[in-house]
Order: sequence, then structure tokens, then C-alpha cells
Amino acid sequence: MKQPFQYSDPDAAITALAERLSVAGETERVANPIGRILAEPIVADRDSPAADVSAMDGYAIRMSDLRSDSAVPVSGISQAGSPPPVMIDGQVVRIFTGAIIPAGCEAVVKREDTEELDSSIRFLPAAIESTVEGSHIRRRGENAPVGSGVMEIGTEVTPAVVAALANFGCTNPVCFRRVKVAVLTTGDEVVDPATEKLEPWQLRNSNRSAVQAMLDLVSLADVEIVDHVRDDRDSMQRSLCSAITDCDVVVLTGGVSMGDYDYVPETIEQLGADIVFHGLPIRPGKPILGAATKDGKLVVGLPGNPVSATINCHRFVLPLLRRIAGKHAWRDTPSLVTLTQPPQKAIPLHTMLLAQATATGSAELVPAKGSGDLVALGRSDGYVAVPPMTTTTGPWPMFRW
Repeated sequence: MKQPFQYSDPDAAITALAERLSVAGETERVANPIGRILAEPIVADRDSPAADVSAMDGYAIRMSDLRSDSAVPVSGISQAGSPPPVMIDGQVVRIFTGAIIPAGCEAVVKREDTEELDSSIRFLPAAIESTVEGSHIRRRGENAPVGSGVMEIGTEVTPAVVAALANFGCTNPVCFRRVKVAVLTTGDEVVDPATEKLEPWQLRNSNRSAVQAMLDLVSLADVEIVDHVRDDRDSMQRSLCSAITDCDVVVLTGGVSMGDYDYVPETIEQLGADIVFHGLPIRPGKPILGAATKDGKLVVGLPGNPVSATINCHRFVLPLLRRIAGKHAWRDTPSLVTLTQPPQKAIPLHTMLLAQATATGSAELVPAKGSGDLVALGRSDGYVAVPPMTTTTGPWPMFRW
């Protein structure tokens, strides 16, 4: 078996694998695009704003009318949703936020900077002192002129992006299709989670539940295949070959270490994929495997221990899935937190420690008894990434579920 390159940290391994992957390039128009990735740039179909508009409730004025020695008549009203009135020399127009600026208006004075009389206003000293030409006027096209690009290819559609798309009449944007994912679990000792009566040597398949649940939360993914593979070469080769053929991403749990029944690495190579890394200086998850097929599909072999499988699915699979989905900013952006207590032991590995967020913005480590402690996993809000040989409280990156 060809020995893969050795990487010193998880980010370097993720970057190296990402460079071998292809974007799932097919596109479709999407009526509900939340969480999807734009496959075409969005161009302004008109100026934004479409005209000069008021940024305040107040009065549209000419600068020559700005004086404190007399009242100025109010000749009309400009309100949002209506064309503006004609502005008369020597008079002002009452105007509301978002209303179109009348022709001839040179500034808007805030309502609170005036004394309002029956049919006229008097300017207060604050208006005289602060108003200059253009005050409180939002100019036509200052957000985006017609024909300019407002959203790039690779943008993830959030509610904020939906608002911007709607402003330019884009209600069914063109997005990249969802990434097709296969989830393959392994192990003769592993049984369906719904199994009621178990023998002492049997384990419920929490890995399948965790990985599938994590992917179900991602709008970029469709889980097309969920299968459990027995610990023999033929079964592994059939299942993995089918998964690679039909899907863009294959996530396996178990079978990646050096045991007699760990057939995942050799099967991946037999099927023509290149193993980019196999084994990283991390805990949990040191045996993790990352591979890419010749046409840029992703294969990740997660360790079989459930805490390790869950953490490393989140740490490795999700960002690489975003890369395949076409997202421009696909890397994780964890928050920095300070631990309430330092790690108990310095080890020469990048450590991912289960943690709970506190009300003060720090993080508290969750007591755990190893990579099989699903109780500790369930009590966590995520995990904190601590570099090698560290016993300080940070701040360190926290990745939240």
C-alpha cells in the first residue's frame, strides 16, 4: 500500500484533500434556497435605491430656506409609495423615511430639529448648525447601480442574502445541486439502534445515527445511501464501489485502523482512489483516512469509536462537503473561547475536547471516559481544539455542533 504524506495538523490535511476535490457542478433553480450555494452571480436589475430618497422623517429644504429668523411654510408631503410633490420656492416639503426627494431639494432636516407650527416650521439651532447640502439624502444607486454585481458565485444563501435577492427580483436563484452522500458503517458487532434485546458483545449503531443526523442538518447534502457493511473484503468492495459510483461523498465509520478486519484502506486503493492522509496527530481520531477519486469525489474513513466518529465527521467531512457544494468560504470559522479549567495533561497531539459553553462566553470541559462515552458526547455543545503539549486555558477555537 502506498504511504500517504504525513501532515502535522488537521487544517493542513483538510486543505490538501480539498485541492483534490471537484465541485458538484450541476445547477438548478431553487424556490426555497436557504442554505444552498449560488451558482450564478446576482446582478442589480435597477439602481438601489431606485431614486434619491430620505433617510429620515423630516423636511425637504433648499439651503437658502435654512434660517432661524422666520417660519417657513410647508407646501406638501412626500411619503413612501407615492411620487413626490412639486417643491415651491421659499417653502419646504414634509418628508418621511424612504420617500422620494422632490426636485430642487438640497437637504433633509430631521423633524426633531424643527419647531412645528400649524402650517409652517421654524428651524431650531441644531438644524442651522448641522445641516449641509445632501444631509440625510440617500442617493440613487449608492447601494448598487443597475448592472452591478451584488452576490457572487459560491455565496451561501442565508436569510440576509434572501432579502438582498428579493430586492433585485431574484426569487428563484440558480444554485448548485445538493451533494449526494453515502454513509457506510462497519462492524459485525454493530446492530440497528432500534434493537431492543442485545447480547453483551453487540453495540447499537450510534455512528450511523450521528453522521446521518449531522448531514440532515446541512441543506447542501442529500443522504442517498445508508448501509451497514459486514467485516469481509467482498462486502466492503461491493458497498464502497456502489457508493463511489452513485455519490459525491462517501463517509465510512470503522475499519480504518490496522486490525485484521480493517479492510477500508486497501479497498479504497483497489477502487482507484488516492489516499491523501491516513493517520493524523489528533485525539480522538488518529486513524482517520481521507481520499479522493480520480474525478474528485471524497471518501472519508472515520474511526469506529462513536465520539471520535462524531467529532471528526464535524471537523473533516462538513467543511469538505461545503467545498464540493461550491461554497466560496467553505472553511470552518470557530469562535475563540477561554476554558474554565486547563486540560489535565499535555500530549503531543492536536486534541479535540468535548465542551459546554458557559453563560459568560467561556467553555467548560465535559468529563469524558474516552471515545466511547456517548453520555459525555450528548452533554456537550461542541469541542475545543487544543494544540499539542498544551495545558493552558487558551483562548482556543471552539467548534459547535
